Amino acid sequence: MSDSVRPDGPEDSEDDPLAHAVWRLRSRGCWEDAAALLEETAHHRAAPALHRAALLVERCMYTSGGWTAAEEALRTAEALASSDDERGAAACERGHLAYAATVLGVRDRTDEARAALGRAAALIAPSAPARALLDLRRGLLAENLTDTPDSAQAAYLRAHSAATARGDVLLSSSTTRHLAGLALRSGETAEARQGFAESLRLREEAGFLVGMAPALASLADVEPESEAERLRTEARRLIRLLGGVPAWLAARLEAEG
Repeated sequence: MSDSVRPDGPEDSEDDPLAHAVWRLRSRGCWEDAAALLEETAHHRAAPALHRAALLVERCMYTSGGWTAAEEALRTAEALASSDDERGAAACERGHLAYAATVLGVRDRTDEARAALGRAAALIAPSAPARALLDLRRGLLAENLTDTPDSAQAAYLRAHSAATARGDVLLSSSTTRHLAGLALRSGETAEARQGFAESLRLREEAGFLVGMAPALASLADVEPESEAERLRTEARRLIRLLGGVPAWLAARLEAEG
């Protein structure tokens, strides 16, 4: 399962009160409230429309709900996009929404996800900042929908290199976690443990509270049982604190007891 993130994290909001307010709400799982702060300008300008759509798409991934609102916001962003970068960013969000619907079992939209991310790749320049997020999402599709782990690893490594070079702590936390997941899949438990621990550290550094539970649960999967139970207990506590999100992880942890 993925909890992939947009690159705009705390480092992007330091000098912008609105961006800071949006980040604080988003980091606590208040996506609808965060999107509401952007609603007025999102009807007229591509950048806030894209940001608002991304927030609502992320809500779908974490809550398994809000699909109609995300689709409407995305259509607005697509209509306002006028440059290749903006059209590429909208296509990236379109692909991620289709990926979320598929991986969460809402509806199989694999072909749409693949086509949208391919369109984004054609529009976003290889050196553009948005390319790292696109590579992460192409990796998610390769790993979880088409079962091609080698392609997923290559995409994750590209995303990780770009995120690290740019000092993007939040995106680095996701690339690190998904690379660790592939290491675990290959039987490299020590490497996976190191990666999951680093991903958790980066999320704590970023203050991305809503993303902490998945990081804790991933680390628990590679720790001895006594430590694993402590980590899962903390993940359950955070999920309760945030009103039951991520929903997919809440269901898994409940089933595990």
